[in-house]
Amino acid sequence: MGLSILAVIYIAAAITFIIGLKMMSNPASARNGNIVAGIGMTAAIFGTIFLYRDDQDNQLGNYPWIFAGLVAGTVIGVLMAKKVKMTAMPEMVSFFNGVGGLSAAFISVVEFHHLLKDNFRILIEEVYEPDTAASADVLSIPVSSGTLAIIFAGLILGSITFSGSMIAWGKLSGKVKDLTFKGQHIVNILLLLSAVGISVYMIARIASAEAWIFYLVFLIALVYGIVFVMPIGGADMPVVISFLNSLSGMSAACSGFLYNNKVVMTGGILVGAAGIILTVLMCRAMNRSLMNVFIGSFGADASASATGEKGSYKEISLNDAAVVMSYAHKVMIVPGYGLAVAQAQHACHDLEKILESKGVQVKYAIHPVAGRMPGHMNVLLAEADVSYDKLLEMEQANEEFTSTDVVLILGANDVVNPAAKTNPGSPIYGMPILDVQLAKTVIVNKRTMKPGYAGIENELFYQPKTSMLFGDAKKALQDLVSEIKSI
Repeated sequence: MGLSILAVIYIAAAITFIIGLKMMSNPASARNGNIVAGIGMTAAIFGTIFLYRDDQDNQLGNYPWIFAGLVAGTVIGVLMAKKVKMTAMPEMVSFFNGVGGLSAAFISVVEFHHLLKDNFRILIEEVYEPDTAASADVLSIPVSSGTLAIIFAGLILGSITFSGSMIAWGKLSGKVKDLTFKGQHIVNILLLLSAVGISVYMIARIASAEAWIFYLVFLIALVYGIVFVMPIGGADMPVVISFLNSLSGMSAACSGFLYNNKVVMTGGILVGAAGIILTVLMCRAMNRSLMNVFIGSFGADASASATGEKGSYKEISLNDAAVVMSYAHKVMIVPGYGLAVAQAQHACHDLEKILESKGVQVKYAIHPVAGRMPGHMNVLLAEADVSYDKLLEMEQANEEFTSTDVVLILGANDVVNPAAKTNPGSPIYGMPILDVQLAKTVIVNKRTMKPGYAGIENELFYQPKTSMLFGDAKKALQDLVSEIKSI
């Protein structure tokens, strides 16, 4: 009876995952979708703990360890989520991706040693020669090649996810710098082929599955994850995070196959598939192939990409900016990472409200790769209770720029750079951008004239219709609100 109830719980949990994922595709229902999926996962966890039975009708053991892990993980996760700043959200996503990958890799390690242990027990039961039985670190009995393949797949995917995500976390937080060297891509390919090749050899020749070779694959996969992410920087980081998220899902799915656990398989497959789809969509938004992102990695060498000033720029005072915006018919706000750094989302919402009180139409133009992770700007503005109806995707926004009086750019850089359309020699050439230059007036808020995260100069800043409003985004917006109120 317990098993049938558990099967029902697993089916219900899988349904909640699918429903939750669907709800997360819409900003208005994303929060509830997360709750729905969380309820399903909670039910699956406790159902497994109390209702699972193995072939001998034995329950799970080690309850103190299980609940200690649950409590520790819950406390750490809640504290991290509560304390994290919105600017550090991409780093936290990368960190959690890495932890998920490491857990999948550890599951593969544990199950490989279970095979070794079972091998040793059977050798003793069959009364093999003592010198043969002593070699318990080699699989010399028939073992399912499928099981061994899943173990190695989980090991490689999980290890790459862990080490790659930790490097991404370090780069996003400014602790790790981009690193490139001659022939790096060849080294990367050789490392990956080595890990996969050794695994295939051991799967084909199960009797050769020695423990030290297994850990060699583990090490190679970890190193590959590091060198794979190290050269990728700048504007490609959102794609990398999405791809690593997909790998974490696939590594989790391997664990589900290993234990024949339907809910883990379903969850892992959903995360893996969703991550791949999002990665492909983001690559399309940047007009780049996935291979081009991993090999080209624009933004990894800022010094080589920066090109110096294109001319002179002009500044605008707070009072002039307030007047221009107050008497505009339509204002389009373009949020970028600078808005997140200043934690100015609430001040931005205040500006929106004061402008609307004066009869100005205000909307937001959201580029798919603005910020440091997929959906970064949507999450940021949702925190400030900005209406979802005001958030326009790139295609919608580009249709409205010609009828826009003022565009206010808050910390965005590469996603509004005309070089993507006008300069074939630019690393971002071909990447779809927000066509802010089509508006009547462009106001850019930045701290300095330094290039953006992709490390290239922005031609927009030197165009006649563009004016620079220097300073911290939060303070600039607060001052703008004060000025507009006085008009």
